[in-house]
Amino acid sequence: MDGMSSKQKTIRNILYYGLPVLAIVLIAVSWITFSSVHPELMPAPADVWARFIKTFVKPIAKTTLIGHAWASLRRVLLALIVAWAFGIAFGILIGWSKKCKAFFGSIFEVIRPIPPIAWIPIIIMWFGIGEFPKVLLVFIGTFVPLVINTSTGIEMVDKINLDVGKIFGGNNRQILGDIVIPTALPSIFAGIRTSVSSGWTTVLAAEMLGAQKGLGALVTRGWQGSDMALVLVSVITIAIIGALLSWGLQKLEKVVCPWNNN
Repeated sequence: MDGMSSKQKTIRNILYYGLPVLAIVLIAVSWITFSSVHPELMPAPADVWARFIKTFVKPIAKTTLIGHAWASLRRVLLALIVAWAFGIAFGILIGWSKKCKAFFGSIFEVIRPIPPIAWIPIIIMWFGIGEFPKVLLVFIGTFVPLVINTSTGIEMVDKINLDVGKIFGGNNRQILGDIVIPTALPSIFAGIRTSVSSGWTTVLAAEMLGAQKGLGALVTRGWQGSDMALVLVSVITIAIIGALLSWGLQKLEKVVCPWNNN
């Protein structure tokens, strides 16, 4: 039994670490194959790497790739900080208070299905194409998933836990702070992770409309100049930064919510 268990564990570890490597290899092989057949549609990995190096030797818009990445990351982080503060607070409010849910819930349900990019014309007409409109658009895109996940986590807290808190003499504020919010933390972190991916998607759309710096601006420049290598450099950079942010949030969640670890 112990030998079989050890063998199964070994196989599981091989699959756990081997499948991601296999997926990357398949993507690389498919990329090389497709680029060799259709070089006009997809540049080869070597060409993309050369274009990547060139962004440091010959900056675009007087900024290297790191500068463009930081411009996008700064916009996303600024919007996320504000969205996390207001989105989590608003989610707790409508998830905990039935009166607030009755008042704000209907308004939020109307606004929630609207995609962030649908606000672009209105934001441009109101605020122009400066820095604030881009951050505002990212805020709109990150605010919604935070509210949804936070309010859902608050509402899903088992009523038995609330009853136990009341039996021990806890008031509403104590029950909310000591029982409800800690229980809902996994859902809140799920909203935070979703908001990060949504923020990246939204900032790219915002930067493709009039930005001089940012990864979205590089995508637009590469697209307009038929420079697919630059487009891929920007897309790969976006993917790497997004993966690092997601990994960092997962590590933070394990520290804040150790009881939720597998």
